[in-house]
Amino acid sequence: MEKAKSRVYLLKDLSSLTGFSIYTLKFYLQLGLIHEADRSPATRFRYFDDATVARLQQIRRLRLQKRTLAEIRALLARKDEAGVVG
Repeated sequence: MEKAKSRVYLLKDLSSLTGFSIYTLKFYLQLGLIHEADRSPATRFRYFDDATVARLQQIRRLRLQKRTLAEIRALLARKDEAGVVG
């Protein structure tokens, strides 16, 4: 059975899909909470994938739990190191 391909999103698409503003997404990129999946060498557009959408959903859940961005960054870093997805 063939594995489903991950969709690719531009920053504006990611914003529409997740409800986060472009400003917030750029801030999260600076903080290292999310990462671009790829970047176009010609246009320098950032590309994101379904994993980024899932991570943003997780960030939203944590923010609703009143977690600080520092706490979220530490939590996500531990999950990344452990290889936990989602």
